[in-house]
Amino acid sequence: MNAVPISLPYRRYALGLLLAVNMLNYIDRQVLFAVFPLIKIDLRLSDTALGLLGSAFMFSYLLFAPLFGWLGDHWSRTRLAAGGLVVWSLATVLAGFAPGYRTLLAARATVGVGEASFGTVSPGLVADFFPKEHRGRILAWFYVAIPVGSALGYLLGGVLGQHYGWHAAFLMVGLPGLLLAVPIWLLRTTPRGGDDVHPAAGKKASSGYGALFKNRSFVCNTLAMAAMTFAIGGLAQWLPSFLNRAHSLDVARANTLFGATTVFAGILGTLAGGWLGDRWQKKSGSGYLLVSGWGFLIGTPFAVWAILAPTLAGCMTAIFMAEFFLFLNTGPLNTVIINVTSPAVRAMAFAVNIFFIHALGDAVSPSILGWLSDQWGLRSALLITPAAMVLAGLFCFICGRFVVQDMARVDG
Repeated sequence: MNAVPISLPYRRYALGLLLAVNMLNYIDRQVLFAVFPLIKIDLRLSDTALGLLGSAFMFSYLLFAPLFGWLGDHWSRTRLAAGGLVVWSLATVLAGFAPGYRTLLAARATVGVGEASFGTVSPGLVADFFPKEHRGRILAWFYVAIPVGSALGYLLGGVLGQHYGWHAAFLMVGLPGLLLAVPIWLLRTTPRGGDDVHPAAGKKASSGYGALFKNRSFVCNTLAMAAMTFAIGGLAQWLPSFLNRAHSLDVARANTLFGATTVFAGILGTLAGGWLGDRWQKKSGSGYLLVSGWGFLIGTPFAVWAILAPTLAGCMTAIFMAEFFLFLNTGPLNTVIINVTSPAVRAMAFAVNIFFIHALGDAVSPSILGWLSDQWGLRSALLITPAAMVLAGLFCFICGRFVVQDMARVDG
C-alpha cells in the first residue's frame, strides 16, 4: 500500500495512460486486417492461410489469459501490463521485418501473448483508482479504446500499407507502445480493490479459478458478454460483405461506411452506457445489468431491420442504432465483474471472462455465419445475430437476481 495518498490529477493521468495503451492494444490487433489484401498478394496466400494469421492471435490470447490472470493476482499488475505492452509491441514491429509467412504467423501469435497479459490486469487496475460508484463511467472511458483503436488500426493500416507497404504499417504502429512501457512500469497504484476496500475482501480463503465458477453472477454475466461478443464479432466480419452484396457498394466504400458508423456508435454507446449504469446503480443494486439487458433488447429490432432494410439509408441508420445499444453494455458489464469478485481474484476473473467470451463469441461466430451463408444466403445467416442479442439480454436479467447478494459477499 502506498504511504502517500494518490491525488485526483494523478488518478486521471493513470486513466489517460491506460486508455492510451488500450487504444494501442486495438490498433495493433486490427492493423493486420487492414493489410490483408497486400499480404495475400505479396506472400501468395490462400484465404485459409490468411485467416490463420487472425486465428493465431486469438488462440494465444485465449490460452495465455488464465496464466496471466493467476500472475496478476499474485504479482505486480503494473509490471505485467508493461511487460505485455513490450511483448506485443516488439512482436508487431518484428512483423514488419517478417520475410515470409511462418515468421509473420509467429509474430501474430506473440501479439496475442502480450495482449493477454495487459487485458487480464488492466480493467481492475483502472477501477481501483476511482470510487466504486463511478466505476461504470471510468471503465466506459477505458473501453472507448475498442471502437476508436479498432478504427485507427484499419485507417493507419490502410494508409501506411497503401503508401509504404504492409511491412511499414506493422513497424509504424508497433513502435509507440515501446515508448509507453516505461510510464506504465513506473505507475503508482492504489491498494487492490481501491482505497475503500473492506479488509476482508483481500482474504484469499476462497480464491482461485474454482471459486469463480461457483459465482452465479460472474457466470451469468460472462455468458451475457459471450452472446454479445458472438453478435458483434459476426456483424463486424460480415456486414461489409453484406453491404457489398445486398446494396452494391464497392469494398472500399463498404468498409469506410461501416467503420465510420461503428466508431461513432461505439463511442456514444460506450460513454452513454457508463453514465446510465452509474445512475441506475444508485437506484437499484442491479442497475448495471438493467441498462445492459434493456440495451440488448431495444437494440434487437434495429439489428433485424439493418439486415432486412431495402434501402442503404435505412440499413445504415439501423446499423448505427443497433451498434449504439450493443456498445451500451461495455462499461456496465465489465463493472459487474469487478463488483462481484474479490480483489484477490480479480485478474483471474478477467482471464476467465476473456477466455469464454471469445471462445464462445467472436472466435466462432464468423465461421458459423460463413457456413450458414453458404446454406441459406448471407442475409438469412445474419439474422442469428439478433437472436444472440436477445440471449445476452436474458442472461443480464437472470444475473440481476443474484448480483446484489454476490456484491454484498465481496463487500462484507
